[in-house]
Amino acid sequence: MSQVNAIGLNSAKSEDIVKSLNTLLSCYQIQYMNARGFHWNIKGRNFFELHLKFEEIYNLLLEKVDEIAERILTLGGAPVHAFSEYLEASKINEAKNITEGTSAVENLLAGYSTLIQMQREILTEAGDADDEGTASLMSDYIKEQEKLVWMLKAYLG
Repeated sequence: MSQVNAIGLNSAKSEDIVKSLNTLLSCYQIQYMNARGFHWNIKGRNFFELHLKFEEIYNLLLEKVDEIAERILTLGGAPVHAFSEYLEASKINEAKNITEGTSAVENLLAGYSTLIQMQREILTEAGDADDEGTASLMSDYIKEQEKLVWMLKAYLG
């Protein structure tokens, strides 16, 4: 008989989900810092609208960073918390010295595409483990970010 964790889920499957969530957490941290950097460094004709939009985006990302870390803890794992670990594990690259609006939006769009793909994979993994909490979180993120991707693509024309 397989062991279960404190919330009644298969321990081995939960450990696998924790690994996936830690990779996702790393990606979120890099996406967050990219958005924060765009907010700080954006220049040009669309400064005012992009400055505000990037702030909205990084606040949404920061909220999810906290939720993912807390989900990892709920599953009995430990969230990674060193930036060196984020850089090593992330599937999203750091964006440096981007001050132009189109490039910043394209970078965020690529990052969100990566996040959505990863979240779909975790959604499947969580479903296979009967982990409704993680599945629900991923489903909510996917729905929200699919709309954001549409909006970012519309902004780019």
